Amino acid sequence: MPYLLAVTVLWAFSFSLIGEYLAGQVDSDFAVLARVTIAALVFLPFMRWRGLPGRLLAGFWLAGALQFGVTYLCLYRSFQVLTVPEVLLFTVLTPLYVTLLDDALARRFNPWALVAALVAVGGGVIIRFDRLEGDYLMGFLLLQLANFTFAAGQVLCRQLLMRYPTEQPLHRFFGHFFLGALVLALPSFLLFGNLDKLPQTAVQWGVLLWMGLFATALGMFWWVKGSVRVSAGTLAVLNELHVPAGLVVNLLIWNRDADLLRLALGGAVILASLWLSRLGRLRTLPAAVAASG
Repeated sequence: MPYLLAVTVLWAFSFSLIGEYLAGQVDSDFAVLARVTIAALVFLPFMRWRGLPGRLLAGFWLAGALQFGVTYLCLYRSFQVLTVPEVLLFTVLTPLYVTLLDDALARRFNPWALVAALVAVGGGVIIRFDRLEGDYLMGFLLLQLANFTFAAGQVLCRQLLMRYPTEQPLHRFFGHFFLGALVLALPSFLLFGNLDKLPQTAVQWGVLLWMGLFATALGMFWWVKGSVRVSAGTLAVLNELHVPAGLVVNLLIWNRDADLLRLALGGAVILASLWLSRLGRLRTLPAAVAASG
């Protein structure tokens, strides 16, 4: 869990940096391409192409294409038809997708993980819910596709690492994840990128560099590394923890208005879902041991 909590802090800062220095100023397709390219270059010197299970490498390419390809293409485009509160509200369903996909790939059903994910979603809704305006059906569908592919990518990495154990450390083949992302990020920029909205200031380039090195390269590496050390329910809940963390960072640094009561109440609900996930894991372990005996 320490890896996942550290990434939560990293990503909490990322949301505010994007909103303050990139959103509406720098072409979104270029921003995604820059992040993925920098992250790929970080892992390129360590990459191995041989001596690893073919399905493991192919799966990491697919996971990268899902999480940094489909997800971000849909996410950025949803802002064209949704207000910011609507975008924030519709992203709270990610934990449900994580839980259901992990159970599907493992061919099981863990009701405790599903309950914990539902409680986490409830905490996110408490924090983020606002009045919906306008025609938001298309935006809702775009975001659900983004949520689904983001969940699918991380669950796929988790399952691959558990099914295909290797003596090679993760950093020796994690670069394949970002090469998979480039398969979609590069064509997307070439087809839809706006050359008039490339970064113009040192601050914008600095934010992109920070995002590529820390939020993307280090963040995704730690997230995948930590995902195999927790239960699916805990992983799902931690997907929601960025909500209060991001709001706290934005409030403390950029002094944006926030409903502190809703933030505290929603955060408490999310923390309670972590306890539920742990309780469910402790209750299912004896049954699993008995069944194996």
